[in-house]
Amino acid sequence: MTAAFARRSPAAIVFALATVYLVWGSTYLAIRVTDRTLPPLLMSSVRFLVAGAALYAFASRGRARPTRREWGAAAIAGAALLLVGNGGVAWAETRLDSGFAALIVAIIPLYVALMDRVFFGRRLSPTAITGLVIGFAGVALLVRPGGGGNVGVALALVATTSAWAAGSLYARGAPLPASPLLSASMQMLAAAVFLGIAGLAAGEASDVHASSFSTKPLIAFAYLVIFGSLLAFSAYAWLLKNVRISVVATYAFVNPVVAVALGTMFLGETIGWTTIVAGGAIVTAVVLIVTARVPTQQRYPDVHEELQSETGQAPLGGGVSGRGRARAGAVRAWRRALPAGARDGSG
Repeated sequence: MTAAFARRSPAAIVFALATVYLVWGSTYLAIRVTDRTLPPLLMSSVRFLVAGAALYAFASRGRARPTRREWGAAAIAGAALLLVGNGGVAWAETRLDSGFAALIVAIIPLYVALMDRVFFGRRLSPTAITGLVIGFAGVALLVRPGGGGNVGVALALVATTSAWAAGSLYARGAPLPASPLLSASMQMLAAAVFLGIAGLAAGEASDVHASSFSTKPLIAFAYLVIFGSLLAFSAYAWLLKNVRISVVATYAFVNPVVAVALGTMFLGETIGWTTIVAGGAIVTAVVLIVTARVPTQQRYPDVHEELQSETGQAPLGGGVSGRGRARAGAVRAWRRALPAGARDGSG
C-alpha cells in the first residue's frame, strides 16, 4: 500500500486511531503488571533504551546525524515527557490502581489549556473554561481523602502530569529533527539515561532479583516496548501528519475509559461511585476542551496562514509591525502543540 493511498484510506485512519486508543489505554495495565516485581524507574529506563535504540536505527537511515543542539532539545523534552511525566506514572502505579492513575493523567489537555492562558495570556472560550472548572473539580473529588487512592501519591501524579503538557509545548517549538520518529527516538534515549540515574539514586538496584523476572512482568515489559513505545507512537506520528489534530486528540478521553475497563477486567480493580463521578467529570472536561471551537473574531493567523499576502499587503485590520510578526510567529509555533480546545480565544 503506497503512502499516498494510506493518506486517503479511511481504513488506515481507523486502524491508526484504534491502535492509539487501545494500546495507549492498555499501557496502564501493563505498567501495573511490571510494577509488581520490577522497579518502576529502572524498568522505564530499559524500556526506553530498547525502544529508543530500535526506533533510532530505523528513523536515522539516510539522514544527517543530529546536531548537539538537537540532542540538547531532545534531552529537555525527554526529561519533561518521559522522565517526569511517564516516570511519574510508573512510580505512582506501584501505589495506585491503573485505572485511577489513568484518570489523573487524562487531565493533560486541561493543563495545556491552563498553561496557554497563564503563560501565553490568551483568553479561553466559555466552553474551554467550563471544561477546566469541571475537570479540576473532578480531580479534586478523585484525590481527596477517601477518594479511592493514596492522597499523597495521587497529588504527586497530578503534579508530574503537568510536565507532560509542558514538555509537549516545548517540543513543538524546540530545535528538534524534522522527522517525528527520529525526534521521539532521541527523546527516549535521553530519558533512558535520566531514568537510569534516578532509579539508581533511589536505590532501585537492590530491588532487582532473579525472582523479579517472572513470566507475566516480562510479557508486560515486552508489550510496553513493542506496542506502547514503537507501534502506538508510530501510529500517533502518522495521524498527526494525515488527520486533523481535533480527531487525533480524541485519544485523550478514550484512553482512560480503556484503562479503567482493563484494570477492572484483568486486575480486579474496584470502581466506587466517587471514582465513577470524578472520572465522568474529567472525561467530560477533556471532551469540552478538545472539541471546543476557535471564535471567528479576534484571532491570530492559523498554522497555515501567512501574515502578509503574496501582494505584500498586510491582512485586513491594518499593518503588522516587526514585533507583531514575531509574536504571531510564536503564536503559531505554540498553537501547533495544543489540542483544539486549548487553542480557543486570542490575546
